Amino acid sequence: MHITISAKHMELTQPIRDYIERKMARLPHFFNRLQEIRVIIERVPHGYHVEVVSDVEHHKDFVANSEHRDLYACVDVVSDRAVRQLHEWKDRIRGAKKHIGTRRRLD
Repeated sequence: MHITISAKHMELTQPIRDYIERKMARLPHFFNRLQEIRVIIERVPHGYHVEVVSDVEHHKDFVANSEHRDLYACVDVVSDRAVRQLHEWKDRIRGAKKHIGTRRRLD
């Protein structure tokens, strides 16, 4: 799995990069079919906007967004949202497989 971090209208410092990598490294624990994670940090007039795009096998990309005045709080919120999306998708996949073959034909 590859993590790509980019910044718009600001400089990306090493402590911020390390913090984001540490937060995003926990995503594969919730869904192991992640191919890539893209994190886009943008400086907006009232704070920061962080977007996480999770590229998953056999599905469209999951996108989580957050805006906050504090960058670290924004990263925390968006990582929690990404975890929730992946966890719900994994539960949905597992639940769908349990019901395969349980239907009977009514003739």
